[in-house]
Amino acid sequence: MGYVHDTQMSQYLPPTMFHYNVGTWTQVAGQVTDTIVYHRAAANETAVVNIPIMIPSNAAGYKGAYLKSIEIDYELLVAEPTSITPVLNKVTRGADTAVAVVTVPAVTYLPAQASAKTVDQHKLVVTLTTPEWIDNDVYFLLELTIVAGAGGNTTDILGAVVNYTLRV
Repeated sequence: MGYVHDTQMSQYLPPTMFHYNVGTWTQVAGQVTDTIVYHRAAANETAVVNIPIMIPSNAAGYKGAYLKSIEIDYELLVAEPTSITPVLNKVTRGADTAVAVVTVPAVTYLPAQASAKTVDQHKLVVTLTTPEWIDNDVYFLLELTIVAGAGGNTTDILGAVVNYTLRV
């Protein structure tokens, strides 16, 4: 059996995997034929979407997936929101009878806030400052907060792509 060390792995995450905990979101047909999006109609609200980062993990050190970045594809269709902010949450699973612990690894993201909130199509790239091997006792959730502002804002989230190294 061979050894794999592929530094260019990517995994598409469809919007049907996402979940919201604030705001009113629906799954609807996208602007592009035969696509589906996570859609929020114009509303003066702060909306939060969680994107589970679904890539392989491994109990052995330096094996499995080495998480590097996440790209979120979205469209702002009506009105510019006040802000769009990504936060990457690392959840360390608790042992039996113990609670999970959430930490926030340092990240950078592009485009910058001013460009990320214009009415247009966007790709927001969230990069871990220090990439991490994914242990079988942790998982990651990317939280995207959109503050709509007084005029409301319409948002479509098309999907996400996770970039990582795979070692098996």
